This record gives sequence, C-alpha cells and structure tokens, in this order.
Amino acid sequence: MIQSKICEILGIRYPVFQGGMAWIADGKLAAAVSEGGGLGIIAAGNAPASYVREQIRIARSLTQKPIGVNIMLMSPYVEEIAALVMEEKVDVVTTGAGNPSKYVKDWQAADIKVIPVVASVAMAKLMTRLGVTALIAEGGESGGHVGELTTVVLVPQICDATDLPVIAAGGIADGRGVAAALMLGAEGVQLGTRFLSATECTIHPTYKEKILKATDLCTMVTGKRLGHPVRSLRTRFALNYSKAEYGGMPDEELEQLAVGALRLAVQEGDTEKGCFLAGQIAAMVKKEQPAAEIVKELMDGAEAVLKGASAWVR
Repeated sequence: MIQSKICEILGIRYPVFQGGMAWIADGKLAAAVSEGGGLGIIAAGNAPASYVREQIRIARSLTQKPIGVNIMLMSPYVEEIAALVMEEKVDVVTTGAGNPSKYVKDWQAADIKVIPVVASVAMAKLMTRLGVTALIAEGGESGGHVGELTTVVLVPQICDATDLPVIAAGGIADGRGVAAALMLGAEGVQLGTRFLSATECTIHPTYKEKILKATDLCTMVTGKRLGHPVRSLRTRFALNYSKAEYGGMPDEELEQLAVGALRLAVQEGDTEKGCFLAGQIAAMVKKEQPAAEIVKELMDGAEAVLKGASAWVR
C-alpha cells in the first residue's frame, strides 16, 4: 500500500481528499469518503453556519473517522463558520478563495489541522511561515474557482517552496493521475469532480447525468473580468454569462447574474439558469459508484501504475 506522511498526520488510510464543493459536499458524502479511508470534507460555501453545523453532525452520525470542513473565505458567513469549526471540534479545515491568515492561530489553538488551498508559490511560502499542517496545490484544471497555473506546473514549484506535505488537486481522475501527482512530489491528492458520480452525492439527477455524458471539451472558464474565474460545464448559463461578461454589462449586474446559479444546478438541475461546476476531467467520469469504491480504485490504480513504471528503470 502507498505510504504517505499525510496519512500519519491526519489518521486516514489513503492520501485522498474529497474536495469541498459548495452545496454538493455535504455531511453524507463527506462521511462516505472518510469511511472509505480518505478525508471527507464538508463545503461551507456561501451557506449559513446553521447549515454547516447540521452537515457536520450528519457526518459525525455516520462515521467516527476524521472529517474536514472547507471554508470559502469570500463567504458572507465566514466569521461565523470560522468560530463554528472550533465549537464543533472539526478535525481538519481547508480554505479557499482567499487568505486565511487571520484565523490560522485560533484554529491551531483549537487543535484543528489547517490545510489551505494555494495557487501560487508566494501564498505557499506565507502559509508555511504560519505553520499550517499541509498545503493543497490546486491547478486550473479543477472545477469551481481556479487559478492560472496548471497542476503539473504548480505542484512541483509548491513542493520546492515548502517543507510541508503538499496535496495535488486539479485534473486528477484515476490512478494514473494519483501516480503522476506523487511523482511530482505530492503526498496526496484532492478530487472534486470525480466524486460527483458517487452514489452518496446528492446532486440533482440532471447534474449527475451531465457529468456522466461529458466530453473532453465540455468545460469553460467565466468570471475573469471580476477577478474570480470559475470553471463549469459549457451550458446555456455559462455561454450567456460569457457573452454578458465581454459584452459590456456593468460589474454589479454581472455579479448578480451568477447569484444562486450553483444552487439551482445542484438542487433543481436547472439547465437554463444553473451553473454546473466541473473540472476538465469530467469526461473521464464514466459511472456512478460508492465513494469508498472510488477511493480504493484510485489507490489500486496508482499502485499498479507505479509498479509498471519501475519496469522502465534499468
């Protein structure tokens, strides 16, 4: 079995994180991934603290294994969520869409392991100085909010810039991707889009069907003009948003255009007004299966690839 420092640090069997996807990664999905040996992560997104607390307690009712909460730092409820994870004694906090520096010491004092998502070497160095537990280096292939650098470029640079364990994210769908991430210097991987097909993932059937029928050129990035680029499926909403983005719509109107769009996709499967977040690997997701099965397939596949690769070494 693949041995990883991050497994020892977090008390998990496999170095596989399930990404914190807003309105998607709930307590049920997180618990299923944790039960399968990975680290399940509940997404706080833009949800109020009451919702996040409920999901934490759902997860705790389904597993005794470590779970995490992803905090989206642009959320209007970020202060409440930052306090909530300490109240609920969450094992791990991951962060995204911002700089978590102001919260890190309090979380560490509450014995929470802090693992921020970073998209640049500068942010990786800052987080290293703060003494966080590990870093998630997320490339632009991922779904949701994205940076400029690709995973294969970003991960080795982050690994060179820190002595902390690095988790690779973005563009990873199977054992080949896991093996590649490890070869780049990562201690583990984080996947989001791959878990959209999990049996325990409660997205609308239309959303799941779109993922299972996705093609290689099915995603696009919008939102660059406002400074918050997002990768999603190439739907009518995404195309209309892109047209408005480069058609002169005022920033305030453009921002309002996206309000609630993800929730419409997740809960109602709305193909006209819903934003279906997905990474570039969507076309590699072929079937619905239990989360634990996904985790095991990833690691079994990675072991097979790494064993095969060793045959090339003379």
